[in-house]
Amino acid sequence: MLENVDLSLVNWSRGQFALTAMYHWLFVPLTLGLSFIIAIMETIYVRTGLEEWKRMVKFWMTLFGINFAIGVATGLILEFEFGTNWSNYSWFVGDIFGAPLAIEGIMAFFLESTFIAIMFFGWNKVSKRAHLVSTWLVAIGANLSALWILVANAWMQHPVGMQFNPENARNEMLNFWEVFLSPVAADKFIHTITSGFVLASIFVIGISSWYVLKHRELFMAKRSILIASVFGLISCAVLILSGDSSTRHIATIQPMKFAALEGLYSGQEGAGLVTIGVLSKDREDLSGKNIKDFSFRIEIPNLLSYMAYGDLNAFVPGINDLVDGNPEYDLLPVKEKIERGKVARESLSEMKEARDAGDLVTFNAIKEKFYNEEFKNNYFRYFGYGFLNDPESVIPNVPVTFYSFHLMVGLGFYFVLLFFLSLVFLFRNTLEKRTFFLRLALFTIPLAYLATMAGWVVSEMGRQPWVIQDLMPNIAAISHINTSTVQITFWMFAALFTILIIAEISIMVKQIGNGPKTEEKNHV
Repeated sequence: MLENVDLSLVNWSRGQFALTAMYHWLFVPLTLGLSFIIAIMETIYVRTGLEEWKRMVKFWMTLFGINFAIGVATGLILEFEFGTNWSNYSWFVGDIFGAPLAIEGIMAFFLESTFIAIMFFGWNKVSKRAHLVSTWLVAIGANLSALWILVANAWMQHPVGMQFNPENARNEMLNFWEVFLSPVAADKFIHTITSGFVLASIFVIGISSWYVLKHRELFMAKRSILIASVFGLISCAVLILSGDSSTRHIATIQPMKFAALEGLYSGQEGAGLVTIGVLSKDREDLSGKNIKDFSFRIEIPNLLSYMAYGDLNAFVPGINDLVDGNPEYDLLPVKEKIERGKVARESLSEMKEARDAGDLVTFNAIKEKFYNEEFKNNYFRYFGYGFLNDPESVIPNVPVTFYSFHLMVGLGFYFVLLFFLSLVFLFRNTLEKRTFFLRLALFTIPLAYLATMAGWVVSEMGRQPWVIQDLMPNIAAISHINTSTVQITFWMFAALFTILIIAEISIMVKQIGNGPKTEEKNHV
């Protein structure tokens, strides 16, 4: 572990970033999905010319605008925190991590902001088709913003397309396309935006169900439910496929996270997938190590092995195998990885000392080691472990990861059922009689937010202690600032974000209560 590291500073910095990210994510998924739903509705309006569709578009567009405006503020603060609280991280990977964020700002953000003005204020000022194009470009721009941010996050989970420069102790990009087209980035982008599509679909169905219960705006409500249900079902299909693909990648590049997802402590061949389980209290195994096992579980035999490696009998390493090592399956113990990581760190220190002493022969000799494939594969790849002392520090919070994952998956299948039943009741013309279902749909809105939050908890807490997988733990990434400074800003942000979310909910509830405005005739 780093000398004289202030663990309270690490924890408060992590807490502040988590607070900002989670509040920000309360706004983002609705923006991603609702923008496309609005674009679909406006397309129908342009094709049919019916003013009822225009009223629908304007109503949902108003809710979109409220959410979008407040979400921008939290996103800006989140990016600034990389420089204020995580400056060591920013130095270590700035050349790589900064590129997609810069593209997001230059291309996607300006695409969004340029056409959003036409989208909101261009009614009766531009043609119907020009306005429709602007609406589609806003939707595309919003999702392009997510693309570049998710590419950056995926690189942290699976660093590729770069090379470490020992002279300045920074990672530098070698291949932009390898970073951009990483399979992990593709899965993360598709899975994340489709989760936003599902959330937005549930939001539209829930609000529309309230109108049906109140016997108000039935034309808008029923057609909104129809569009959202179809959009949601298609999104769920893509969500499930991308989730399956993500699972296979996690099993390979983040096996500790994968083991935590299933609470798997002892590796096994033909491992079963736990569908429902309750982790037991701490107990000791035969070696005297404290582990968590299940007090109750229902599992599908062999399915976890198949999900991970496409083989029903494949060996899936457990947490104990990954910490203690397993020679039969070529798994190095964490203790050995720590030693190898320390060799890489010491080599970097020796190189710096040689440079400071003017010993260019030694300096160049050590520098060449970092470009040697054998040294990179056997030592530098474990660079981040060199900051650790305790092998068990690589174990994430297993209960939080396990329960968050299973909550996310369980709610996902519930959402599929909700979309399907919505369509059944619509086509049978019995929706207005299904008061229980309509109330359930309304109260499903917070469950959609809970599911998408659980997904991010799995993604980020499941990879702890790594900020960059295997290369940089959180204790090495923080800025050297006073803990009190982070504490003060934590509570300031908590108060500010809480006010913003209360304001958004209040404004939205008022707008929903008012309903869509009556359209005046226009001449476009």
